[in-house]
Amino acid sequence: MGMDELVQHWTVLGDELELVAGKRGGTRLGFGLLLKYFTRHGRFPRAGVEFPDEVVEFVARQLEVPAAEFESYQWIGSTIEYHRAQIREHLGFRVCSVQDAEKLTAWLAADVAHAERNADRVREELLKHCREECIEPPAPDRITRMVRSALHIAEETWFATVAARLAPEVRVRILALVAAAGDADGAEEDGDTDGGESVLGLGLVKAMPGNVSLESMLREIRKLTAIRAIGLPASLFADVAPKVLASWRARAAVESPSHLRRRSQEAAVTLLSALLVEREREVTDSLVDLLIATVHRIGARAEQKVTNDLINAFKRVLGKENILFRIAEASLAEPDGEVRAVVFPAVGGGEQTLKELVHEYRTKGPVYRRTVQTTLKASYTNHYRKGLIELLEVLEFRSNNSAYRPVLDALDLVQRYAKAGNTTYYPLGESAPEHRVTTGQWADLVYRADKRGRSRIVRMVYEVATFQALREQLRCKEVWVVGAGRWRNPDEDLPKDFEARRVEHYGELRKPLDPAVFTTSLREEMAEALADLDEALPELDWVEIKERKAGAIRFTAPAASEEPRNLRRVKNEVGRRWNAVPLIDMLKEAVLRTGCLKAVTSVAGSGHLAPEVLAERLMLAIYAYGTNAGIRSVAGGAHGHTEEEIRYVRRRYLTAQAARQIAVEIANATFAARDVGLWGAGSTAVASDSTHFRSWDQNLFTEWHSRYGGRGILVYWHVERGSVVVHSQTLRASASEVAAMVEGAIRHGTTMRVEGNYVDSHGQSEIGFGVTRLLNVDLLPRIKQINRVRLYRPNAGEPGAYPNLHAALTRPIRWEVIDANYDQVIKYATAIRTGTASTEAILSRFTRAASHPAYQAMLEIGRAQRTVFVARYLRDRDLQREIEEGLNVVESWNAANAVIYYGKGGEISTNRREEAEMAALCLRILQASLVYVNTLMLQDVLAEPAWSGLLAPADRRGLTPLFWGHVRPYGEVKLDLASRLRIAATLS
Repeated sequence: MGMDELVQHWTVLGDELELVAGKRGGTRLGFGLLLKYFTRHGRFPRAGVEFPDEVVEFVARQLEVPAAEFESYQWIGSTIEYHRAQIREHLGFRVCSVQDAEKLTAWLAADVAHAERNADRVREELLKHCREECIEPPAPDRITRMVRSALHIAEETWFATVAARLAPEVRVRILALVAAAGDADGAEEDGDTDGGESVLGLGLVKAMPGNVSLESMLREIRKLTAIRAIGLPASLFADVAPKVLASWRARAAVESPSHLRRRSQEAAVTLLSALLVEREREVTDSLVDLLIATVHRIGARAEQKVTNDLINAFKRVLGKENILFRIAEASLAEPDGEVRAVVFPAVGGGEQTLKELVHEYRTKGPVYRRTVQTTLKASYTNHYRKGLIELLEVLEFRSNNSAYRPVLDALDLVQRYAKAGNTTYYPLGESAPEHRVTTGQWADLVYRADKRGRSRIVRMVYEVATFQALREQLRCKEVWVVGAGRWRNPDEDLPKDFEARRVEHYGELRKPLDPAVFTTSLREEMAEALADLDEALPELDWVEIKERKAGAIRFTAPAASEEPRNLRRVKNEVGRRWNAVPLIDMLKEAVLRTGCLKAVTSVAGSGHLAPEVLAERLMLAIYAYGTNAGIRSVAGGAHGHTEEEIRYVRRRYLTAQAARQIAVEIANATFAARDVGLWGAGSTAVASDSTHFRSWDQNLFTEWHSRYGGRGILVYWHVERGSVVVHSQTLRASASEVAAMVEGAIRHGTTMRVEGNYVDSHGQSEIGFGVTRLLNVDLLPRIKQINRVRLYRPNAGEPGAYPNLHAALTRPIRWEVIDANYDQVIKYATAIRTGTASTEAILSRFTRAASHPAYQAMLEIGRAQRTVFVARYLRDRDLQREIEEGLNVVESWNAANAVIYYGKGGEISTNRREEAEMAALCLRILQASLVYVNTLMLQDVLAEPAWSGLLAPADRRGLTPLFWGHVRPYGEVKLDLASRLRIAATLS
């Protein structure tokens, strides 16, 4: 605690000194501390341990009492009760009476618990309200009962309200979902993506879509139609807070039909309605995903088929320009001669070479493209058309931009004639809207002359071209879908209060209101960075800039440094002292020391498991998922818990949100446990990168990854330089790593303040530099093809500026574009910061709509910022090493993944996205626990002078808690909370 905080909150003021007068020794000091504590917190402390030593010392000096006297203060008896009464009277507070408690509970239920289901946050609001009402908060147990009562009253009120909004016949249809269903629905873990039901039941509602196929599309269409047929009002949950709705949905998703049947009718219909509303949105999203993926697959498979047909005959003809010259020369020399006698001999290889040249043109030119288009049309007509046409009947497409209205009009035309039989053309006189695809490469196939020579529109080709146009516009969100979540109206992505709170939002981003101030600052920063590099370049032996075909910049990276020998000795000592530590013991030690499981509660809102039992089962579930050993395998260990008991805890308690919070708590505990003298001051930079996990592919989430040569998913990590993981995300293989980088840097949730982010080439782009500049994160990439990077000029009309950099320079930044769209880019940056839209949603709208003015402005900001970075990077050897060392940390983290996630060959064996996400989160928890315990072990060893004196400055720079040679992730799982690792740090 700093001196400023001590002075602000713990200074004993004049009227307070009068209260203290007459008291002596420990009584005087104890009274003074109680008074200041109540003044700050609005309640009395429960014991002396709530006072930090520096607080006791500070107050003791003011009261002229030795700090040691505080130990004699009695926390039970008449003296402390008299002191409390004096303090209450002085501050105008009263004891909470029965009537007060009833009023407080009613207020909590009506004003807080109706929109907040987290008991800790409700408790915080209660304590705050008690202070406002000058009421001393009740005892902790009584507060807990009041909070539970308020939550229960609020929920029962909501259940009655929601149920009353439903017509009787709608209630009957909702309850029919669980009327005769078995409990297998609620216990579903990671099996089939289909619920196995032909009519709508709870299992089918919960079932995830299968892989990209016609069958998956038709099944999802049936599911969406059945959900809508129940007839839930559109405004059913309009006044329900999103977090409350999410909690009801989570509860309905894990409860079995029999549990739901035992609930009151009001509770059952409310929970099931919440599940249906959320699933309707998710199924709509899935159908859009299937549409996009299916249209892409039709085209990709057509290209592959045609390419395979032609590849054997294909032979690249070299020297086409020389062939043309020889033919022209021979023809002019004998203009009246025969082709076979004049032209063929002029070409090496004669007639055969000319045949190959013609074949190459046909396979690469318009004929090849038309063959692909014809194959694509056949694939669509013969197989996929049925699903895509049915999809148009259940999805409603809209656009906020009139320029894309032709695509929507074309969809209306397609739908009107969807059942017109085998009609080749649209009827004469029918107006077919033209859009970019029909007038572009597809024009030759869309328009065809009939037998009478009239230009007609080929119906099936027009449909294919329209679906391709729809896919393009959906991906950039120029076309959106009614009732969707991720594919919703893009205007909903922007903060609704931006206009009213513009000054506040600018302040949160630390950006000036005047665009000229922003651009002037960035322009000056560019000019300074380029001038510094231009001046230093002649003296830099690792970089050279001059005109080259391969790129102007020639850069030599710093040599990699080897691990210092003394660090290996320290790691070996850790292994010698603690031997082979079971990974489950590392997790157990982290849990017991950090208390990270205390906040985990049941999604059902109530739980009756003993804390120790719950903790053990949670640890076993985390270990099962994080190692990929599986619950069944882990259940066979020596711990006394059955497979079903562990699965129950996994379903009811270990949610993705709970797992994230556990990982955050361990990360924060690691930061707090670090010895500053050993590890240095806390870092403000993280390194981020993705790692590929093979996974089952009967789902929409798994995709082929060309870089890794297989199907799977990506897990994107953010790891602090000291090897503490602060964030993780599960991504599709095609997802934007730039968006993932931004998301983790600003939404990691730990106590760390992230100001810089090391990434490799996949995690950076010009738009990435622009976004991070606006969000005050320093993007620090290792750019793979830095030789081809161009440096932008800060000012126009200065062709002679920076002469040493001339070969790498390009045009000036268009500052007028930034000035004109500055408010808009701040609005989008605010959307990312506040979470009204994901970073990927914003960037997907930009990167596929290059003409968007806000995109152009953000791109110019990014170009300026990347120029600043590259100029700094080329000049500063220390920055180069810093980035390399940071990325080495995350690469080591990825290497540890394979050691810990060893089960089933490291393959994620599920088709359910939430199960894959849970596997990644539990892996994160296990590795965070490893780093936490290793940190304590290293500090134990290096606390001894014989070992600490061994470390040179290079050793300290390379010191890392991410090593696993002493860890045993395999073998029988034994869990005993009474058995602890012998680490000198105080056990909690």
